[in-house]
Amino acid sequence: MAGCKTILFYTHSLSGGGAERAWALLASGLVRRGHEVIFAVDYESEHNLSYVLPGVQLVTLRGNHITATWRLARLIRKHQPDVTISALCFSNLKHTIAALLSRRRKQAIISYHSFWGGEPQLLSCLAYLLTPLLSRLTARTVAVSDALRKSLVAQWGSPEAKTVRIYNPVAWGTAKSDLSEDDLRQRPPVILASGRLTKGKNFRALLQAVPYMRNKTVRVVLLGEGQQRKELEAEIEKLGLKDRIEMPGYIEHPWDYYASASCLVVPSRSESFSMVVVEALAHGLPVVTGPTLGPVEIVANGKYGSVLSNWDPEAIATAMDQAIDHPGDPKPRMQRAHDFAQETASRAYESLIDDIEREAQNSVLPKPSPLV
Repeated sequence: MAGCKTILFYTHSLSGGGAERAWALLASGLVRRGHEVIFAVDYESEHNLSYVLPGVQLVTLRGNHITATWRLARLIRKHQPDVTISALCFSNLKHTIAALLSRRRKQAIISYHSFWGGEPQLLSCLAYLLTPLLSRLTARTVAVSDALRKSLVAQWGSPEAKTVRIYNPVAWGTAKSDLSEDDLRQRPPVILASGRLTKGKNFRALLQAVPYMRNKTVRVVLLGEGQQRKELEAEIEKLGLKDRIEMPGYIEHPWDYYASASCLVVPSRSESFSMVVVEALAHGLPVVTGPTLGPVEIVANGKYGSVLSNWDPEAIATAMDQAIDHPGDPKPRMQRAHDFAQETASRAYESLIDDIEREAQNSVLPKPSPLV
């Protein structure tokens, strides 16, 4: 990429889940590569701030949705960034309006981090319905997986030529580089799961599988916080697993948990990506997932993890026992994780910005790229 660029990021806040963390990592990665980065949010949050480098200029817009959109437009007009990039559905809508108001829509990139229904809030659902319009008004639409890109084009009318896949950047702290299969096998049996405690994450299926496990000494550590906590705690009590299940809440830097776990289980019903799968692979852990498109893509249809055909409790239990008894060589998994590193994503966005600038100079449309 030629020269330093000014790049403006926008999303509702840094609080929440993987998309917000990915945006913090991407902004920091581009600052590290010498670019000027402005990060605008509607309101302040302490979540994920540790992933934001000091060189990132944080701007809090404040106010209601209309006020925040107007202030975003003023910010874009003031700084005239080379590109503006937003994440998540309703933020994409507000970003597109702000880009139109500031006459910078041809420099605007919107990004999707979930399938339809992944952001259940009413305004987010309404914004998702506007995908055909938003994707045509802006320079590019980014999907965080091939499966999500295919859905946006085939089901939601996003122009194929303007819709690209760029994987989320993922951080995983310090992983043990010389980890061996014997090291994993000798660990106390601990099943790790992580995510927001919501119905879509389907953690109840994991809990219901534990009594079917052959290994009765296994403990489960479930990281995360959310509205389903009380329901899951009641399920734990009902199953008589209170002494074997730990729920420590949201952990911003969970690397010590990966370093002591035997495997990761991802029981989600729908995921367009999965940062926790990449984090687990980076720490060499075997991964058990169901027929969920994002995680299945990351583990390459079973090459780097176990893919179940359904979430039957007995099938989950068998897969978890197998992962503990025969964890396999961690090195290929650790190598796979680097396909999703912060540097990899930063370079991909630099290339995308170059493409957009060339098109602006030449006033030509991009060549269509085939669906994968």
